[in-house]
Amino acid sequence: MKKAVIAALLLVLAGAGIGWGLSAPTRMSAQEAALLTEGDAARGELVFWAGGCASCHAAKGADGEDLLKLGGGLRLETPFGVFVAPNISPSEADGIGAWSLVDFANAMTHGTSPGGENLYPAFPYTSYVRMSAADLGDLFAFLKSLPIVEGKAAAHELGFPFNIRRGLGLWKRLFLDPAPVIASPLNGADVDRAVWERGRYLVEGPGHCGECHTPRDFAGGLVLADWLGGAPAPTGEGKIPNITPVEGGFGSWSAADIAYYLESGFTPEYDSVGGEMVHVQENMARLPASDREAIAAYLKAIPPVSAGSD
Repeated sequence: MKKAVIAALLLVLAGAGIGWGLSAPTRMSAQEAALLTEGDAARGELVFWAGGCASCHAAKGADGEDLLKLGGGLRLETPFGVFVAPNISPSEADGIGAWSLVDFANAMTHGTSPGGENLYPAFPYTSYVRMSAADLGDLFAFLKSLPIVEGKAAAHELGFPFNIRRGLGLWKRLFLDPAPVIASPLNGADVDRAVWERGRYLVEGPGHCGECHTPRDFAGGLVLADWLGGAPAPTGEGKIPNITPVEGGFGSWSAADIAYYLESGFTPEYDSVGGEMVHVQENMARLPASDREAIAAYLKAIPPVSAGSD
């Protein structure tokens, strides 16, 4: 009996040790970090708008120059608790002013803070992991040029077990993947491959469209088989639409319709953009027309998903 208890205890300890190791925060390799270079703030501004940084990190209702004051504080209510967007202004005390470029890249692509903590995926690093080293450097340069905002944002409001950050290391092993979601355009799609790949990069990477438009499983991971097929709103109110080329829905829009919607906010039926998509559309309108056209080309040549259609 005593031997059985000891054996069971050893198994528990071994399992705990393995779990502890697998849940450890990860960082960029030396080879990956070597690809990072100090970027260009002018180019970084376009990455900033593509990534929608102001939508979460500026004050609620901010407009004009206030969109560049990234003091955080936005409350994101989810089934797992309330996440509060942090200060990412250049404040050394309260924002990211004391971060290095490698610190920034580790947060963006590995969900790991400079202090070695796992970050919550309310920050969409599961999409940002697909960003290029050049864009990361440019974005960091732009963020460093913005106004300093003093004051830390409030803490997240999370109950057990979601307040245990270490467990996120296991979650990231399941759901953090830099590989493209869609490998290639649909067979027979009449599309310029380079344009389509630019659209894929913007949608799957900095634009992080899948974070809202794709359903999630019980653990909060994206169900990639239903990529962009629509999902319940994170707030529990309403639904985020299917934006795959499904018949009778978004698929009836032409590529020109999609590009014009992203530029103007008007649908082919002359309805105007609403809800949280207002911020996204305003961000997309700041990009070059070629980027909006690339996004449209990508969306028209991905597999349709019927399960999430309206």
